[in-house]
Amino acid sequence: MITPAFELSQDADFLTLVIRVPYTRTSEFDIYIQGEDFKFYAKPYFLRLTLPGRIVEDGREKASFDIDKGLFTLHVPKETAGDHFEGLEMLTSLLAPKGSRSAKPLVEDTEACGGGCEEEEEEEEEFDWQIEQEVYTETPAETLKEYHKYGFGNLRSGVFARLQEELNEVIDLKDPDSTAPELRRHNRLEAETTIFCADHYMVNLYEDEEEIRNLLKFKPWWRELSPDPSAHSDTSITFTEEEKEQMRKFTNCSYLLDKKARFHVWLGLVDIILAYVYDVRTTEGEHNVESAWTIRKLSGTLSWLETYHSVQDVLVSFGRRTLCYPLYRHFSLITRAVKDVACIFQSGKACVLKCLLAIHKIFRENDPAYILNDLYITDYCIWIQRVKSKHVLELAESLHNAKLQKNHLDLELEILEQAAELALKEEADDEEEEEEEDSSSGSDSEDEEESEEEQPEETQPEEKMENNQTGLGTLETLAECQRGGEESREPRRLIEELGERLEAGLTIQEDVPQERHSISSSNTKGEGERKSEGDYYHQCAAENVRDTTKAAASRELLDVCLQRNPLRIISNDELDSDDDGNLLLTVGKGGP
Repeated sequence: MITPAFELSQDADFLTLVIRVPYTRTSEFDIYIQGEDFKFYAKPYFLRLTLPGRIVEDGREKASFDIDKGLFTLHVPKETAGDHFEGLEMLTSLLAPKGSRSAKPLVEDTEACGGGCEEEEEEEEEFDWQIEQEVYTETPAETLKEYHKYGFGNLRSGVFARLQEELNEVIDLKDPDSTAPELRRHNRLEAETTIFCADHYMVNLYEDEEEIRNLLKFKPWWRELSPDPSAHSDTSITFTEEEKEQMRKFTNCSYLLDKKARFHVWLGLVDIILAYVYDVRTTEGEHNVESAWTIRKLSGTLSWLETYHSVQDVLVSFGRRTLCYPLYRHFSLITRAVKDVACIFQSGKACVLKCLLAIHKIFRENDPAYILNDLYITDYCIWIQRVKSKHVLELAESLHNAKLQKNHLDLELEILEQAAELALKEEADDEEEEEEEDSSSGSDSEDEEESEEEQPEETQPEEKMENNQTGLGTLETLAECQRGGEESREPRRLIEELGERLEAGLTIQEDVPQERHSISSSNTKGEGERKSEGDYYHQCAAENVRDTTKAAASRELLDVCLQRNPLRIISNDELDSDDDGNLLLTVGKGGP
């Protein structure tokens, strides 16, 4: 017989079943309805369901068949109108176990229940999620060697003895069949402390702030839900066809777990979901080839076969492993993952089941990790469909109230951050000092450049003074020539000396208009007073000096060549009667 694909939905009065039975004859449908039992047969398909509520066959039921799609739709009235059937999307739990006429376990632990109670009554007891249930008493390893178990509810043993080749690729624990639980924890803590890298943590803390901020802003699919337990929030979760098919493939079974084992199972579930939500956030919802490694590495349950005793133990273990193994090692990602898991549990067990199905798929597609499906995930997918929703909500509240701080992780994070802050402060102070030194040296260099620019300006007056002194020396030479001319009265020799000294003493200055002056004799008459002959010669010498200075300013040297600058000698006969005996030199521009 083939178990067909099916879906269930409901309203206030009816339960609707949609069964996919392609390639079957429409005249061969058999339906059985009795309380919580529903059976359907259409060769070669057979479906048997144990419903969470009672239905009745009273003539109001309706059925239809779509031949093209192969869908058989049946509307069955509820025995009590308005009754809400919880967990209709938990397809695996609706399938009754093989060889059983009900969903009850074939074997019950009557001794633990006092002889008359059922397992469901035990599940009504409340757990104290924060405090260990009992004080641990160590038992000799020789006594418990054969009881070193692991897996879902610690129900497995001897698995890794047959799978030594895959052992190292799946878990971190060596020889789990002969390692006691307390030794597993001790070895796990040692390995985490050894592998913790302070440099990696600091890089993520100070250099990858923008990337971490983007990961924290990511909104995963469970954040879009609006959990409201009173409104049956499980119905807001939808499963894909692939997920439904996987649930139908699971074999429905019951698990005999005592109170302590159930407590460990709940804590292990939190640990696995924490690792899953971290991977979803850091990959922004797009799982990659490293997702299987990330999930099993961050979960102490999957990597070390760990069993926890409180919610705080789970959070500390997850926090330590998050700061030791993955790419992004930031404390904010740890606290955000805790809030995400609280949101998932608050949304109901359907949301938890959807996460488990996603993990099952990731491990199923990874060659060595499929062993973890057999040890944990498959059993969790079946078990979560049968638990009471109130335990899920209680665990969500406990996660909301949990407080995880950096000093709980025992990795000296606060000391590292304080040292890093001091180092950053010192580096900032050094940079400020260097900037101040650079600015001061820059100002000093500017001052030096300005002083160097001012120095040529200061030397210009000195040059002018030297030029003036040279000019004065020339004038003095001319005056001496005049005086020597008076005494010797040798005109030709006087002219030659005058030309040589003028050529040697005159300097060239710019931006003075060129002028030529002639020295001419004149009868200088006062207002009624005649000057003496000596005064007249002194006056002529002074005029000679002034004209020579102007000629030097005009950048032209007096040429001793008589053809270019001839000197004309005026005799006493050419002078006026009042100037007899005086000799006047005239410098003029003209022909010979």
